[in-house]
Amino acid sequence: MGTIADISAENLPRHIAIIMDGNGRWAKQKGKLRVFGHENGVKTVRKTVEDCVKLKLEYLTLYTFSTENWKRPKIEVDTLMRLLVSSLRKELKTFLKNNVRLNTIGDIASLPKKAHKELLEVMSKTSKNTGMTLTLALSYGAREELKNAVQAISIKVKNNIISTENIDETIINSHLYTHNLPDVDLLIRTSGEHRISNFLLWQIAYAELYFIDVFWPDFSEDHLVEAIQNYQNRERRFGKTSEQLN
Repeated sequence: MGTIADISAENLPRHIAIIMDGNGRWAKQKGKLRVFGHENGVKTVRKTVEDCVKLKLEYLTLYTFSTENWKRPKIEVDTLMRLLVSSLRKELKTFLKNNVRLNTIGDIASLPKKAHKELLEVMSKTSKNTGMTLTLALSYGAREELKNAVQAISIKVKNNIISTENIDETIINSHLYTHNLPDVDLLIRTSGEHRISNFLLWQIAYAELYFIDVFWPDFSEDHLVEAIQNYQNRERRFGKTSEQLN
């Protein structure tokens, strides 16, 4: 295992996205309620953000709450929303100190009023920061995102704002929640599950996928370093051959 200082400055991923999975199972293993896992998961978020700032990463996106998560027991959803509000309040000073800009993707209008208000306030107060962009995917689902994009483009076609012949990747990108973000270079998922779970389906088309058998509360700097070093040892060909790249 290594540290941030051991990572080569060359070939760093520009955008890392993380599916933070395993809070509930981590707590269950310890004989605790799922809430205990989420509370400790917040501590891991704080440490991971700090590590990515040290790394001088440009973009970090965290799968914080999916559209499917609304189906969970009310007490768990309420806890997650409470943790969101309290975390945003606590971390504002850290965001300002570390020049982190907070961003969000998803249907944030569906969040409880207090969470929605706190989110918008912190985003506003960090909007002029020029360091790392931290994006929280909240009430987010990739299929919903793509459906909304198709609907928006269809309306513009109907109103002769866009012609069907001109619809390309650029047009589609401009109608996604992530229109102000680059594609994902490295996607990390914790907990040992090997699936994408409706996360950034368009944006990870050429991402390197890294699955680790560690629950999110136990995810550490060592694991982040291992994931990035693994990424740096891969050859990203984007459909070309190795000979063409060389």
